Amino acid sequence: MRLHRLEITAFGPFGATQRIDFDALSSAGLFLLHGPTGAGKTSVLDAVCYALYGGVPGARQGSGGGLRSDHAAPDTPTEVVLDLTVAGRRLEVTRRPEQLRPKRRGTGSTRERAYSALREHRDGAWHGLSRSHQEIGDEIGGLLGMSREQFCQVVLLPQGDFARFLRAEDTARAKLLGRLFDTGRFAAVEERLAQLRRAAETRVRAGDERLLALGHRMGQAADDPALPTAGAVAGVPAQRGAARPLAPGDPGLAEAVLEWAALARSTARERRDIAAAALLAAEERHGDAARRAADAAERARLQGQYATARRRSVELAASAAEYDALRARLERARAAAGVAPALELHAEAERAHAAAAGAERAARARLPREHHEAGAEQLLSLERAHREELGSLTAARRAEARAAAVTAEITALDRQARADEHALDEDAAWLAAWPALRDDRRARVAAAQEAAARAEQLATRAESAQERLSAARRRDELAREADAASAELARARDEAAGAREHWLDTKERRLRGIAAELAAALRAGESCAVCGSTEHPAPARADAGQVDRAAEEAAEAAYQRADAAREAADRRHRPLREALAAAAAAAGDVPTAELASSADELHRSVALAREAAADLPAALAALEEAEREHERRGADLQATRLRAAARASRHENLEREQESLREELERARDGAESVGHRAALLEERAGLLAAAARAAGAAADAAARLKEADARLADAAYRAGFATPALAADALLDEPSQQALETRLEARRQEEAAVAAGLADPAAASAAELPPADPESARSAADAATLRLRAASDRDAEARRRCDALDRLSSEAAADARRLAPLRAEYHRVAALASLAAGTSVHNERKMRLESYVLAARLEQVAAAATVRLHRMSGGRYTLVHSDARSAGGGRSGLGLHVVDAWTGRERDTATLSGGETFFASLALALGLADVVTDEAGGTRLDTLFIDEGFGSLDEQTLDEVLDVLDSLRERDRTVGIVSHVPDLRRRIPVQLRVVKDRSGSSVRQRTASVSPD
Repeated sequence: MRLHRLEITAFGPFGATQRIDFDALSSAGLFLLHGPTGAGKTSVLDAVCYALYGGVPGARQGSGGGLRSDHAAPDTPTEVVLDLTVAGRRLEVTRRPEQLRPKRRGTGSTRERAYSALREHRDGAWHGLSRSHQEIGDEIGGLLGMSREQFCQVVLLPQGDFARFLRAEDTARAKLLGRLFDTGRFAAVEERLAQLRRAAETRVRAGDERLLALGHRMGQAADDPALPTAGAVAGVPAQRGAARPLAPGDPGLAEAVLEWAALARSTARERRDIAAAALLAAEERHGDAARRAADAAERARLQGQYATARRRSVELAASAAEYDALRARLERARAAAGVAPALELHAEAERAHAAAAGAERAARARLPREHHEAGAEQLLSLERAHREELGSLTAARRAEARAAAVTAEITALDRQARADEHALDEDAAWLAAWPALRDDRRARVAAAQEAAARAEQLATRAESAQERLSAARRRDELAREADAASAELARARDEAAGAREHWLDTKERRLRGIAAELAAALRAGESCAVCGSTEHPAPARADAGQVDRAAEEAAEAAYQRADAAREAADRRHRPLREALAAAAAAAGDVPTAELASSADELHRSVALAREAAADLPAALAALEEAEREHERRGADLQATRLRAAARASRHENLEREQESLREELERARDGAESVGHRAALLEERAGLLAAAARAAGAAADAAARLKEADARLADAAYRAGFATPALAADALLDEPSQQALETRLEARRQEEAAVAAGLADPAAASAAELPPADPESARSAADAATLRLRAASDRDAEARRRCDALDRLSSEAAADARRLAPLRAEYHRVAALASLAAGTSVHNERKMRLESYVLAARLEQVAAAATVRLHRMSGGRYTLVHSDARSAGGGRSGLGLHVVDAWTGRERDTATLSGGETFFASLALALGLADVVTDEAGGTRLDTLFIDEGFGSLDEQTLDEVLDVLDSLRERDRTVGIVSHVPDLRRRIPVQLRVVKDRSGSSVRQRTASVSPD
């Protein structure tokens, strides 16, 4: 970076415009910036910093009003213009802070916004780059590669700051170096590691809490007060022998939980074994009680059984007569059962004979009267004669069927001929109209296609018109809003101006009456705040329009509110004005109504065109359908003509066959309506004769069977012991009645057998001789044993469930412990890294944070670069070295600075340097820091440096050595400006920039080597 020209107007102590030609000052490589105290030497450096960064160094940074010169005329704006070359580009930066200026119309002042501009010199002319504060700041910062703080340290070298830096504590050095070298990313790494440690700790604690929760559940499942005392969480086991209960995150918690789980499982299994033994004993006692209850119940059963058998024996003896009568009735029924088949055959023969006689009478009634008395043989002979005549009509019936088919076919041919004739006429008429129909369909398709193309064109125009209409409406709306905003802004400006005038007027009135305000506070005997006198012979009196401090503050507050309202109105008006310009550019000057009418007309045209174009698919489909219909009708016309020719030939053949068949049928009908009718009559007569013959034979057979059945029935009744068939019929019983009687008799026999068996049972007889049994007492004892067995079983099941639950929960705890092991290892690894980076790890012997470690490396580079110049300035005596030793009291280390005295060979604290030694050591440190920061910032070349004060503490020899070092910087084509008021420097440095002060403000004077000193 090289400075060429600086213009300062109404800035700091400079009331008028001051121009500084750095090119002329840089010709000698070393120039002096001097002047009396308060003249404005530092303000020149402030102007350079303000031009580049929009702010001044350090504590001098303030509002724009603080930069304005009190010596400047009201209409002279505060402005700084800097011409420089950086990164091979010639740039000009212009900056004006926010400031008050007189109103262009009327009286009073108005606040003018801050202004920035950046230009670049290319191709022999200046070209504007930007007027944005943000863009200019980014551009300058990117080219310089330094922040404002870095620039103020490496270009504007403040020796007082470096002297303090030389003697400062490590923490103070860390703050400065951190700002210069931007090591915040390393602090961010420390914070990131701390975050990772906290996140890993959270995951580990969550896993431990789950393990503790599982331990709590295992404690509930174990339900054993004999287990060790619970830990920090209720119901959760603690590590045995631990000095305190383990909490989530503590080492060894997983092992403690798993150890406790093993203990709980072992105890639960012991309790399960005890419960199983108790269950086995209860089962044995329950078996004994159950057997005793069964024995008592069995004896009671046998005793009851024997008593019941004795009682039933008596009852059976009393009903013996009834039993004998039932047995005799059953024997007669069984004898009559042998006659039952003969009775059934006789009844069946009677029914068959009656049915056959009736059928014979009915069949003879359908015959002609002359055949009513004919025998069966005669009837069969007549049937054979009719069958023979019927056989002779078979050929005639086939001819009659063929004649009917021929007639039907001729009729069908005539019907087809009429239909084809109609189709021929219809197809011929349609084909005659085909050319006109084809042209009409093609015209419809062409019209629809033309409408579609027109619709697309009109749609594009309508969309453009709609966009322009929207822009016009937006333009009109924004115009109304802008007018309202303009009116509001004008009103706010007037109100702000009025409020300011009122405030200034109020302030002036208060200043005029300030004496009366002070006099109002005077008390007899008390000292005056102005003159100190305790006597007040003639205190001032307040005028009628006197105002106090409250009124002035109220007027000032009203002005500030009005000015804020004006700024707010201006902020609302500006975007409206810009949006209005954009909308006007898009809409043009055409009225909105005209644009709306044009857009509506285009939309209607588009709708009509699209409506016409919508018929295109239907038109194409209609054309294709007409073409398919044309092909079909042509094919149908040809096929119909072919069918007509074939049908005419077939019709002639059928008519000849029909005439031949008519003659044959006349002979076969023999006066009947038809051959079929004649055959039906013969068939019917033959059937009646055959039926009558069969009925006569069946009646004769039925009479013979009935006579045979009478003989068999009489013989069966005699053999069964019945005098007549009627007695046998009376003795018969139906099957259900006989089975019921047999069942009663069988039940009687079984009961008699059971009673006899019961009386003969030796066990029952023996039981009857014993005392009565008491099954209830035995059953009660068995029930009590059952309850004890169930309780023991429940305890056994509970013990087994407890073991199962502990096994399941222990498996979950073991799985969780396995899953948690990698997380815990990661946590320990991240925690170790975080502690190491934070300087709290036992492995970090010097307790250096990561950022301090990086800064220590930078400080080591700075010390090495500073030693090169310090060695020359001190005549080879002093060397700056970096120390990473821990500070007193065991504090953190890494940013210590010491000097090595070559005369004594010992290392000294920088605080032991004298004033002059401290100056050139801090100067060397500043130059070394400038070199290192420049390299760190990307190697941006700094061709112009300023060194501020400190030369008065040097003796003549040391001053010569320091100037030699500074003069050596010219070898690197650098320009060094020394800011000092030491008189000896004005003699040694011929090129000077002098700042002169007077009552009208400061000014600058340049001197080159050719001009003699003042």
